[in-house]
Amino acid sequence: MIKVLSVASECVPFIKTGGLADVAGALPAALSEQGVDMRVLLPGYPAVLAALGASHTVLEDGALFGGPAQLLAGEAEGIKLYVLEAEHLYERSGTPYLGPEGRDWADNPQRFAALSWVAARLGAEGAEDWRPDLVHAHDWQGAFAPYYLKRHFDSAVPSVLTIHNVAFHGMASAALLTDLRLDPADFTPEGFEFYGSINALKAGILFADKITTVSPTYSKELTRPEFGAGLDGVIRARGTDLSGILNGIDTNAWDPAHDDALAEHYASYRHVKKKQANTEALRAEFGLPPADGPLCVVVSRLTEQKGLDLLLEALPALIENGGQLALLGSGDAALELAYREAAATEPNVAVYIGYNEAVSHRVIAGGDAIIVPSRFEPCGLTQLYGLRYGTIPLVALTGGLADTVIPASPAALSAGVATGIQVFPLTADALRQSLIDLCALFRRPDDWAALRRNAMDQAVGWERSAAAYTHLYGELVPS
Repeated sequence: MIKVLSVASECVPFIKTGGLADVAGALPAALSEQGVDMRVLLPGYPAVLAALGASHTVLEDGALFGGPAQLLAGEAEGIKLYVLEAEHLYERSGTPYLGPEGRDWADNPQRFAALSWVAARLGAEGAEDWRPDLVHAHDWQGAFAPYYLKRHFDSAVPSVLTIHNVAFHGMASAALLTDLRLDPADFTPEGFEFYGSINALKAGILFADKITTVSPTYSKELTRPEFGAGLDGVIRARGTDLSGILNGIDTNAWDPAHDDALAEHYASYRHVKKKQANTEALRAEFGLPPADGPLCVVVSRLTEQKGLDLLLEALPALIENGGQLALLGSGDAALELAYREAAATEPNVAVYIGYNEAVSHRVIAGGDAIIVPSRFEPCGLTQLYGLRYGTIPLVALTGGLADTVIPASPAALSAGVATGIQVFPLTADALRQSLIDLCALFRRPDDWAALRRNAMDQAVGWERSAAAYTHLYGELVPS
């Protein structure tokens, strides 16, 4: 059995701001079926400590980046946890990364260097009767762990770094070199220096034994300047150690046949009439009138990265062709206002600004199609939820969206393999035409029914991905 320490800044069901949390929370159970003993190291945010319940101390540090800390071991929600309790770093309100006023915590470099340091110490020394064979770090928040393993602990324990989103580097002032326990000799362009600053993600890319991304297409995109966020050259240099392993979803939490989030008037379904009942229920919930065209849905952060400014431009084409839009999300204030205004002036548009997990299930269950026009998308999960629920994805041709949706070309429709619609290039005009195509396809009941069946038949769980991670670990851990 391979023993793996997963170090992450968030993890479902304890703390979540994005898809990283879903992956960190799903991997332990998925990998246990592959014979991997994975334990998760998390910061001791108040919500995590509250969920941990019974625990005991396995390591102590009297001076961890500005104060005392202890490492707690316990289990919650079926996940074996190590929780770094350090009041001076994590006992505060706000999100894991932002204060109540919406700005980064000034000491984020120290907060997540501390997490990486403890991960490296646990990897090198173990705790009680458990020592990992491998450390798996996620994103910049865990990216110093591979560096500390090699530079400070002189450990042979191998490491893997997964890049969930290359746009976030974990930048810090060069004045923090000593505070962050970094060797000035490594502060060079060949090391973790990046335009005069410390770059945590770059350190992880350089020092991890293997690097993964969350989809095969994203792994290729990161080697190109337009996607690599300035790190494409460093990533290209590690090309033989780079791979893309597609994320999966929790098919128990997202199960259209047994979904507790759906109210009584929503139905489980594979039958078309039950899907129609879900759509009618969603229209009623969002105050939309009956319509002959498709009810399109969006569940997303409202940002330009997600392409939702383009959707606003293309929206009239959907409405003119009989379609509707129900949107659930929050984010950029200007986009929130623009969608509110669209809903106020157009009866076939409805918005829910904010986020509610149960509502998200009902939106995806009730939609005919889900729109994901992201400018870049490392993996994406909402299109996978759409496939699972027979809600046809209309997606941009990028990252994991390209890897998970088979476009409804005439050949793919004829072969019976199409599962959705892809937009390329991603412009307002191209998106407008894709929405017109979607409405036309919806008016061909036989093709639409086949598309839905194909979508629901797709494997969207963690089985293949867990096997891929296990194989990767096996390449690094002697048998």
